[in-house]
Amino acid sequence: MSKALTVKLTTDEIEMLVDALEVDLDGYVEAAKEARGNNRRDDVATFTEAATRIEALKTRLQALIED
Repeated sequence: MSKALTVKLTTDEIEMLVDALEVDLDGYVEAAKEARGNNRRDDVATFTEAATRIEALKTRLQALIED
């Protein structure tokens, strides 16, 4: 289990993180598509899981900005 941390960030800093996560997410989605096309099932699962986790974190951070 990961240890929870408290970090104070400005909304600008959170927006920067969200932007960076968006780019990272796009990369994993593309990698999963490529792996699927090459019939590499293990890689598809790995990249899809990473994309799902990144999307969840990005959503949590976006919610902080919208409040």
